[in-house]
Amino acid sequence: MTTSTRGAAKTPAVLVLEDGRVFRGRAYGAVGETFGEAVFSTGMTGYQETLTDPSYHRQVVVMTAPHVGNTGVNDEDMESKRIWVSGYVVRDPARVPSNWRSRRSLDEELAAQGVVGISGIDTRALTRHLRERGAMRVGIFSGDTIKDDAALLARVQDAPQMKGANLSAEVATTEPYVVPAIGEKKFTVAAVDLGIKGMTPHRMAERGIEVHVLPATATVEDVYAVNPDGVFFSNGPGDPATADHPVSVMQGVLERGTPLFGICFGNQILGRALGFGTYKLKYGHRGINQPVQDRTTGKVEVTAHNHGFAVDAPLDQVSETPFGRAEVSHVCLNDNVVEGLQLLDRPAFSVQYHPEAAAGPHDAAYLFDRFVSLMEGQRA
Repeated sequence: MTTSTRGAAKTPAVLVLEDGRVFRGRAYGAVGETFGEAVFSTGMTGYQETLTDPSYHRQVVVMTAPHVGNTGVNDEDMESKRIWVSGYVVRDPARVPSNWRSRRSLDEELAAQGVVGISGIDTRALTRHLRERGAMRVGIFSGDTIKDDAALLARVQDAPQMKGANLSAEVATTEPYVVPAIGEKKFTVAAVDLGIKGMTPHRMAERGIEVHVLPATATVEDVYAVNPDGVFFSNGPGDPATADHPVSVMQGVLERGTPLFGICFGNQILGRALGFGTYKLKYGHRGINQPVQDRTTGKVEVTAHNHGFAVDAPLDQVSETPFGRAEVSHVCLNDNVVEGLQLLDRPAFSVQYHPEAAAGPHDAAYLFDRFVSLMEGQRA
């Protein structure tokens, strides 16, 4: 990625998809060039949390909501220490942010962090194209990087694909750290960071859990060195088919029977640990309005998603695994994609979506309480 930030708002920009479709607009954020996988997010709010979610590493995010940047950027809603998206695509960026918490404009934040974006294009047409053709590689070019379309297309087609990408170690912490319990400490949890969002350990801390966040390279011995009451596997980017090390660590946890909870990438890791396969979705689930049914209660939740891969497990039968019986606990009502797994003979479960609700909705917060109940049951 090469960038500068001078005169971005008036600088021509072009977006080139790997199938040859081209959109022309204006630079937004930094001026330069960037590559990634083009995906779309359906959330009308929460763009700051989206931008700073490590799961979006190496992805160019298209916002389906037409007006973006209205509330600016604050210093409290960051999900990590930096913006992780490779590029950003909006239709009508706010000229002036208006919110009492705002400290700077979204355009300024993107430019300051060197994130190349494009505005003024028909994001509805782009989204429809991605829904029909699927997520694909894309490049955004502005300023001196704009050349003939054929040359730009060739560069996009040379960029790496998301399938087969092993990315979690690129976004995870390199050193362990502790998020203390809020109030009385009740439990200790070892959280394997595969691209964890800041709100996730906070939600556990609210429930009296001291969270030891460990690097993606942590071993089973590292996990049990903190004497955990439970083990958590986080969200993260990349293809779960490449995540052999986290799968091995999770199998070690399952063998010991320690209460286990995984979300997003962690759900895919549990699927692989149990012997199921994973596959790439056509265009994935991203946004904050995805309907999911909890099959254990029948309740339907409106949930926050960010995943391009899914677990290939049978929906309507109990499966025999090396760790006992397992079943699909949650399913997406839009397309019947597996959204959760649970073991029936060991204290372990996972969901494909984001119960930490950053940003919203809050329907799935009960899953952290379910994790607490497993640890209480194991202690008893």
